[in-house]
Amino acid sequence: VEKLSLLGASEYVFFPMERSNVKMIDEKLDKKLLRLNKIAKEASEVAHRTKVLESVNLRNFNEFVNYSKKFDYLLYAYEETNVLDGSFKEDGFAYIQKAIDWCKNNQINMILDLHKTIGYSFDEGEAESGFFEDEKYQNMFYALWDEFAKRYSKYEDMLCFELLNEVTKQDYCKIWNKIANNCIEKIRETSKTVRILVGSYWNNSVSAVKDMDPPHDENIVYNFHCYEPLIFTHQGAGWIPKMDKSFRMKLDETFENYDKYTKANVSQEGDNFAAYDKNSTPDITYFENLFASALETAKERNVLLYCGEYGVIDYTAPEEVLKWYKLVNQVFEKYNIGRAAWSYKKMNFGLADSWIDSIRPEIVKLM
Repeated sequence: VEKLSLLGASEYVFFPMERSNVKMIDEKLDKKLLRLNKIAKEASEVAHRTKVLESVNLRNFNEFVNYSKKFDYLLYAYEETNVLDGSFKEDGFAYIQKAIDWCKNNQINMILDLHKTIGYSFDEGEAESGFFEDEKYQNMFYALWDEFAKRYSKYEDMLCFELLNEVTKQDYCKIWNKIANNCIEKIRETSKTVRILVGSYWNNSVSAVKDMDPPHDENIVYNFHCYEPLIFTHQGAGWIPKMDKSFRMKLDETFENYDKYTKANVSQEGDNFAAYDKNSTPDITYFENLFASALETAKERNVLLYCGEYGVIDYTAPEEVLKWYKLVNQVFEKYNIGRAAWSYKKMNFGLADSWIDSIRPEIVKLM
């Protein structure tokens, strides 16, 4: 709803379907609509819109079909490279090839990251479902990576593959390990040596690395994302349901406050601030403890670790952002962990955006 408001949409229409991730339960509907309308109002104010995005709730697909008759044109979109019947879109592959050529010409290494696939997205709002249960969707996933491998593994000197972005639920762990292994075997039919990044559940949590299967071969890399402490890096984030949008904090808060703020604003697995002295503040020990199980797992299995995303939201004071980067960078350097900051531009984390002008030179040195 927030993104639709910022993009200028006039209505947000939702209705229940068999495979919907988000269920609009009747007794919770009024409360849900109030929250959505509040988000729309706040986003419209941020974008200086004169019209607030309206939420339209329909009971079923037939109502949606009838509702759609009010429009002159209907556009249906899916992903850049494949569609629901399993066929490929050449213009999507052309876009990827253009990115590879640009990186190669500028001596920049690149990761081809499948951020979502048919039947799954880390963003529940996109209402994708069925990937972990339906072999048809899994076979389409394998076929897409097979095509990627045939087209792009020849660039392995500067290109790695990342199978899927941010598996969410811990319940998916076993089946995701199996899917990942099957996909790697398919890629290996074309290329034995292209590097492949694999992440775990809880949105590529570093705490979940230990539950990944042993690496298929020596060219597998364990990938994780680091936005801890989430209450700090995502302070005021409009897409977190419990978050107070006006909430702001400094990095050097006590763990007692971190615990209190997290319980009030965030529901996240993995944070255990109660394990620290309540009067102490985050230092390198916090991140070393956070990474400990992943570091041990990687050492035992002789596999590289890579942090595929890390960063701080643009609502944060720049001097506090720099403190965080300096702190986590100490651990990256100490344990030889490669990394990629999120994000290059926009999406509330953009390192090329004006909000971070005053500290960008220092941030770049730490990357």
